[in-house]
Amino acid sequence: MNMQPASRGRAGRKGLLALLLGVVLLLVSACGGDDEGKKKGEKADDGKPSKAVVEIAPQDGAKDVGTSGKLKVTAARGKLTSVKVADGKGRTVEGRITGGGSAWEPTAHLAASAKYTVDALAKDEDGRTSAKHASFTTLTPQNTFVGYFTPEDGETVGVGMPVSITFSRGITDPKAVERAIKVTAEPAVPVKAHWFGNDRVDFRPEKYWAAGTKVKVDLNLDGVQGREGVYGSQSKTLNFTVGRSQVSTVDAKSHQMTVERDGKVIRTVPISAGAPANPTYNGQMVISEKHEVTRMNGATVGFTKGDGKGEYDIPDVPHAMRLSTSGTFLHGNYWSGSPTFGAENASHGCVGLEDQRGGGDPNTPAAWFYANSLVGDVVIVKNSDDKTIQPDNGLNGWNMSWSEWGRSGPAA
Repeated sequence: MNMQPASRGRAGRKGLLALLLGVVLLLVSACGGDDEGKKKGEKADDGKPSKAVVEIAPQDGAKDVGTSGKLKVTAARGKLTSVKVADGKGRTVEGRITGGGSAWEPTAHLAASAKYTVDALAKDEDGRTSAKHASFTTLTPQNTFVGYFTPEDGETVGVGMPVSITFSRGITDPKAVERAIKVTAEPAVPVKAHWFGNDRVDFRPEKYWAAGTKVKVDLNLDGVQGREGVYGSQSKTLNFTVGRSQVSTVDAKSHQMTVERDGKVIRTVPISAGAPANPTYNGQMVISEKHEVTRMNGATVGFTKGDGKGEYDIPDVPHAMRLSTSGTFLHGNYWSGSPTFGAENASHGCVGLEDQRGGGDPNTPAAWFYANSLVGDVVIVKNSDDKTIQPDNGLNGWNMSWSEWGRSGPAA
């Protein structure tokens, strides 16, 4: 009997078996290689508890917690890897991990009368994770303050309009309040704050805003402690747009006003500035209010006669635009007569433009200027015999140099 073929069959089966064993070994080696391929320094979780200890202050369930300086998360025998803090509406609190992972602190104050949850994770040196959860409620303040702001949300303004905020209570911690207000512009430009006393802060760029700039103001005052025991109660976002660029220059000596729009002169208007006894302030002034018709009584700004009544009391001043808190206006004038304008300074400190009584004629110089002006437009007065207007007299911070701007703060 010829057995050769059977022998060859056994040898083939042995070879096939060896080949299969080799593939299995390769697969086993590959699986073992996956463990070896872990990131250097990372250790497998062996099921043992983490040595890292996470602590959260304030403690779980705490009430009446202060809105600043009270929240802190720390890790001992490990490093923090994640900290999430959120209020009841899901709004998260920004913060930063410091000390190489040993601590976390918020980068802003918390809101008042709010419940917060804290979830923190840390890892020990062997890569084991430790977690901790806590919740607490912030205090409800007995005394609060708000900020009254200009310009209004959605307004289109001139290139000189600052962001000006006046507070209902005097502020003794200006840095805390300033950190709670963010002013950003598109296109981007540096914006700085300056405090006038302890109840007003203005924000502006170094130069007038560029035409078309979009400005956003975030007022995150809710919970910020402005003075001992007095907390902000406001959280609001404002947006306004800068319109075309218009800057008008009043020359008190030549009795003319030159109106420039986007760098080009569009009109020269005859004016009458303050008389020698009551000259108009010099300097850069911003239109802060517009009134088609208003009453002007000298007694309200210190111009009185012997009987205590105002030196003037005009109930129907047309096309009035405020330039200062102290009573400087650029307005229509129907009582001085046409020959006055362009030839004589005859007012009590205002800048007058020829107008009609009642302001009904749209073709008068005052009516034209009123129709072509925005709140926030700049009016520059030069060659007057008076001093330069103070930066806080109206929205007139442009009379302060950029190096001075931002250096002051309110008195304690």
